[in-house]
Amino acid sequence: MVKQFIKIGLVSISDRASQGVYDDKGIPSLQAWLTKALLTPFVVEARLIPDEQMLISSTLVDLVDVEKCHLILTTGGTGPALRDVTPEATLAIADREMPGFGEQMRQISLHFVPTAILSRQVAAIRKQSLIINLPGQPKAIQETLEGLKDNNGKVIAHGIFAAVPYCLDLLATADAPMPYLETHADIVTAFRPKSAVKST
Repeated sequence: MVKQFIKIGLVSISDRASQGVYDDKGIPSLQAWLTKALLTPFVVEARLIPDEQMLISSTLVDLVDVEKCHLILTTGGTGPALRDVTPEATLAIADREMPGFGEQMRQISLHFVPTAILSRQVAAIRKQSLIINLPGQPKAIQETLEGLKDNNGKVIAHGIFAAVPYCLDLLATADAPMPYLETHADIVTAFRPKSAVKST
C-alpha cells in the first residue's frame, strides 16, 4: 500500500443551493457519513454547483484529471425534470459505465417510495476514478450507501458502498496503486474476495 489516504470528491448539484437560496445539505451529509463509515483516512475536495450540464462535466473532469480523486460522489440532479442533467453530464466524460450501482440504489429506495423508479442515478469510471451519482435527499443518501437491515440486523438489501473498496482495488495498476479502503463494519461492511483481503 503506497497511499495511506483516499481522496474523495463531493459534488452537490443544485440551482437554488448554489445561488444561496437555501443551505446545501448534500455535502455536509456526505462528509458526516464518510466520517462515521470510513476507517481509512480521507481528504475531501468539495464543489457546490448549479444544474448546468457542461459545468457538471467540467467539474468531474477537474476532480479526476487535476485533483486526482479516487472516488467522486455527486448528489442532486438525477430526477426526470428538465434541469436534472447529472447522469448525462457524468456519462459524457466517462470511460465506462457501471450500471449495477444505479440498479441497486433504485432497488433500495423502492423499499420506501414507489417514485424511486423515476431516479436516474448512474455510476461510471473515468481513468482510475469511480464516480457515483447519489440521490438528493440526505436520508436517501444514507439508505443507498448503507443498505437496509431488519430489526435483528439481518441484511435485506446491500448498500452500494460495500462494493466501492473492491472496485477501487480493481482500478489499480503497477504504476498507479490505489488506497486500500476500509470501513466500519457496523455501518457498512466492505466486501472483497478472500484473495483480495489484506491484513492491516
